[in-house]
Amino acid sequence: MYVREVWVSDLELVDYRECAELQARLAALRFDGRIADTLLLLEHPPVITLGTSGGVDSLIADPETVKAAGVEIVRTDRGGNATYHGPGQVVGYPVIDLREYGRDAHLMLRNLEQVVIDFLADYGVIGDRIDKLTGVWVGGEKICSIGIAVRRWVSYHGFALNIDPNFDHWSLLHPCGLIDKHVTSLAKLLGHSVPMSEVKAGLILHFADVFRTEPVTMGCQQLMDAVQAVGN
Repeated sequence: MYVREVWVSDLELVDYRECAELQARLAALRFDGRIADTLLLLEHPPVITLGTSGGVDSLIADPETVKAAGVEIVRTDRGGNATYHGPGQVVGYPVIDLREYGRDAHLMLRNLEQVVIDFLADYGVIGDRIDKLTGVWVGGEKICSIGIAVRRWVSYHGFALNIDPNFDHWSLLHPCGLIDKHVTSLAKLLGHSVPMSEVKAGLILHFADVFRTEPVTMGCQQLMDAVQAVGN
């Protein structure tokens, strides 16, 4: 039994900006020790986010074409370049106090990669790391993007794992600013889709193992009520 607990909440489909505001609030409360470490699992409506290392030069299409395709463009404070989020992709946002993990942001990134690598192994898929390119790859194609932000040693943002997304939207950008790299998904590799509920359950188990935490599942409203209670 692990001593440290992590709150885990499945938010289902959430607007990117709305979720960014929630993460900022959670990070502030975590820094003050008013809540536990928290893992949010969810999907976003179609959006391209531009990290601190990337700008519109990572887009293949012009912003008007992106908008016409039903995809929003949002600048964010996470590390990394341009990344796509959309339905069929599970996003994990761990809000973690790194003061309890050696104040090591690089270890945080490696741990998130390990969570995904261990999860993929459950399906017989071998996930790899590529030197100097954060994320998880299968056969040279990217299956999971990872980018975090750290404020006052509290980490937020996280990973985006392709389960069965709309690949047409990736034609709008160079994923993570990499011109010569392609993306893949679990469904593409397996030849069939996997229920998102099964995916999230597996990720929770591997997150708990890698981070040595005890998951405490909270419904969306339960999480909001807890945040409201300690925030007043």
